Amino acid sequence: MKVYIGQIKPTLGNVEKNLNMMLEVIDKAIAEKNDIVVFPELSLTGYSLDDIVFDVAIKEVPSVLLEKSKEISIIFGAVELGEEEYPYNTAYYLEDGKVAHKHRKVYLPTYGAYQEGRNFMAGNKVRAFDTKFGRLGILICEDVWHQSTQYILAQDGAKYVFILFNSPAVVGKKKEELSEGWKTIVKTNSLLNGVYSVAVNRAGVEDGVTFFGNSFVVAPNGEIVVEGEYLKEDFFTCELKEEEVRRARFKAPMFKTENLNLTKKEIKRIENKRFQ
Repeated sequence: MKVYIGQIKPTLGNVEKNLNMMLEVIDKAIAEKNDIVVFPELSLTGYSLDDIVFDVAIKEVPSVLLEKSKEISIIFGAVELGEEEYPYNTAYYLEDGKVAHKHRKVYLPTYGAYQEGRNFMAGNKVRAFDTKFGRLGILICEDVWHQSTQYILAQDGAKYVFILFNSPAVVGKKKEELSEGWKTIVKTNSLLNGVYSVAVNRAGVEDGVTFFGNSFVVAPNGEIVVEGEYLKEDFFTCELKEEEVRRARFKAPMFKTENLNLTKKEIKRIENKRFQ
């Protein structure tokens, strides 16, 4: 499976411009014979939406993206207007002209400069899904910082986890330190669960906030196999091989020996104790 990473810099609130930019990237990915193209969190809208969140929300995926998904599978982020007319921070997986899966961001950061809990409803599902390339999972940004999410996806059969995020640079940190926390978490979970992880960040500046880019792919053995440039747009391909998943799970069989019944039992005990 060849995956094309589109580390783009969306324009805040300009859906038409962002869509056209994504289409250019998609066409390039198709020309280079990739199987999947993946974009960052909220790639269709930009991040700091606040008062314009309803203005950029979509109920239906743009038909041009569905049409393109007949040639290449597409993962992208947008504001979804849900059934009850509330907005969700959603990642879509398009395949063969239809929406094959969507993940609504579960954990919405609402602290410091982050105000997602004010703008979005939280999702309530973390599930793997089948595609013509194997069983996949999708997470969005803060979801990854809760260790349960990647564990759930792996136990649900995912061999490839796609992580869409928008992470800003921190003043005072060296360039190489910007993604240190992200890489530590994703590498650890890839190793423990024996999965590929494709983490796609955005670049560019928005409302005075600089996003650091540096998207990366982690193999099932916990090693980074490719990464993008810091602080600017970048586009690159990575091949994900199912045999590497099998090899990693054989060499480090933590996934195979995981006792799911024990986990369920102890979680239930903790839940009962906490809420009694």
